[in-house]
Amino acid sequence: MSDHPPENPAGRQMLYDPTERRIRSFVTRAGRLSTAQARALEELGPRYCIPYVKQETDFDTAFGGSAPLILEIGFGMGDTTAAIAAGMPDKHFVGVEVHTPGVGSLLKLIGERQLENLRIIQHDAVEVVTHMVRPQSLAGVHVFFPDPWHKARHNKRRLIQPPFVSLLASRIAPGGYIHCATDWQDYAEQMLQVLGDEPTLRNTADGYAPRPAYRPVTKFENRGIRLGHGVWDLVFEKR
Repeated sequence: MSDHPPENPAGRQMLYDPTERRIRSFVTRAGRLSTAQARALEELGPRYCIPYVKQETDFDTAFGGSAPLILEIGFGMGDTTAAIAAGMPDKHFVGVEVHTPGVGSLLKLIGERQLENLRIIQHDAVEVVTHMVRPQSLAGVHVFFPDPWHKARHNKRRLIQPPFVSLLASRIAPGGYIHCATDWQDYAEQMLQVLGDEPTLRNTADGYAPRPAYRPVTKFENRGIRLGHGVWDLVFEKR
């Protein structure tokens, strides 16, 4: 989801899942695995990937100890996720991503940087949050540069919608937070509205928040900034 690639109609699969009766916020794009990504999947996947299961999961067991747990949804190729995890060794991070090249890329970074505080789930984030994450168990949630679905007729496919925000809020412990970022102004406005309407959350800023120091500026973001594009961060706290 993050660092969203251009639309690729040829690589799109079914957007609507009849078993879940909901519209998907992502599409499955055909991605090419590099040799290094494939090796990381084979060698590191069994250790650092948590299988999706349709039941609440004890993430402390997966990490071999307890620490504040932060969930990142749609980590793209994983550069930001790895950088944040490296900068916060006292916290545990679970990254959720559907695209295999991104999973392989982050596994490669985990191996290179020896990040023992980071795990991956390759599955639909809505199902992961619904079934695997216990209520009030998260210290934070990161959603950076989700697919903007910028065409008006596709806006309903955006991830940040009231039902999902309500679900996320139920999984965040009091005092925890949700941090979203986007480079699409109309999506930022929607995020501000949706997050602001969730009664269990409060805005930590007067509108949009300054970029927290822990979130690095990505190459994708820097390119947009050079082109004059804006970036909006939103940080809301669980009451």
